[in-house]
Parts: sequence; C-alpha cells; structure tokens
Amino acid sequence: MTTTHAHKPDERGQLADLVARAQAGDGNAREQLLQDYRPFYLRVASNCCRKYLVLGRDDKASIAMIAFNEAIDSFDSAGGASFLSFAEIVVKRRMVDYFRRQSRKSEEIPLSTFETEDNEDGILQRIESKEAHTVLQIQEETEQRREEIFRLDQLLSHYGIRFSELVKISPKHQDARDRALQVARTLVGDPELLAYLTRKKSLPLKELESRVKVSRKTLERQRKYIITLALILIGDFYHLQEYLNRPE
Repeated sequence: MTTTHAHKPDERGQLADLVARAQAGDGNAREQLLQDYRPFYLRVASNCCRKYLVLGRDDKASIAMIAFNEAIDSFDSAGGASFLSFAEIVVKRRMVDYFRRQSRKSEEIPLSTFETEDNEDGILQRIESKEAHTVLQIQEETEQRREEIFRLDQLLSHYGIRFSELVKISPKHQDARDRALQVARTLVGDPELLAYLTRKKSLPLKELESRVKVSRKTLERQRKYIITLALILIGDFYHLQEYLNRPE
C-alpha cells in the first residue's frame, strides 16, 4: 500500500525549512518534525505491519520514529525529490530490516526444541517461519528496487532527465537497446570519457562516435537513454544492473 501525502505549496516550503533547520542542528525544529509528522511515519509503519501501531506501546512504532529521524539527517534536497517520499522509503526499509532480524532469530531455534510431543506443531512453526522469511526476502528486494529507482531518479535530475521519461525514450527494438548498452559500456570503460560525462553532464559525442559503430545522429537521439545506462553501470544499483544483464 502506498502512503499518500499531498501538501499545499506553502506547507511543502515550511517542511523544507524545518528539515533544513533540523539538519543544521536546530533541536526545536527536529522535535517539531517528529511531533507534527508522527501520524505520517506511524501510518507508513502500520501499513508495513498490517496493524495499527501506537508509539510507546509497540516496538515497531519506535523503529518508525527512529527511521524518520534518520531520514531527516540523510535527506539531500539537491536531488529534487520530496522529503516525505524519501522518508517513506527509509521507514519501510527499517521495517523490513526489523522483520528480517526477527525471522533470523526464529530460525536460530534449535531443532531439538521441537523433538517433543508437540513435534507436529514445531514442524509447522518452522515451515511458517521459512514461508515468512521468503515473503520478507521478496518484500525486501521490492523495497531495494524502489530505493534504487528513487536514487537513480535523483541522480538523473542533475543530467536533466527524469526516470518517468525512460519508457518513452527507450529504443523499441532489442538490437537498438543492445547497441545503446554497448555504447554505455564503452563510455564507462574509458576514464576520460566518463570524466567528461560526470563533469559536463552530457555525452562526449565526438569521441564516442569515433569509438563505436553507431552514427552521431543515433547517439544524439539516444542521448538520455545512454546516459541513464552509464549511470546505472557505474552506480550502486545492483538490481538495475542485474536487469540490464538479463537476456531478453
């Protein structure tokens, strides 16, 4: 379930100001954020747990508050994304981490514990534990993919690209996508070309044209797509890289 958080422009400005002040060491601003947005981070955590959480009663509610506080410290407004979108991802990740730790603890129970007259119940518990662990792994991978897309979108904004554009600008044919990926690999494999990309935030078209079997016109047309591929290849984007290497 996705948490909605629509705010008026002036409210967004006030939120951005509070976050900036909290990051600068204003304790009152931080306390105000933790207080005013308590319903927000508790709702995100409650959705993850599929139960209503109360701060002071549920450990998971405390984890949500700590995660929101962590989001205040690590948020980078230069990326162009909203603070609440970022905070939602951080809270969800911390909830997944919590469930994963709990799942590991349950798997550490010795098998001898179940060698009693309640053996059948013990076996069922272990089966349920394994099933829960599998579900948590799937949830965690889904959250990791979402976080990678979020970080990539922030990075692309510095190059004048939005992640939402990619479906429209991606080549329609597989051979064209393969050629674009080869161009991106050539680009990231050359320190000078890569330095040009990261410094100028654009493709070194002239140099690339002389090194790849792709026309200047095609390079220009696929510019945003190739830049995106290059950033995925050099960044901490495990799941997106795995997708690029997946055979069609």
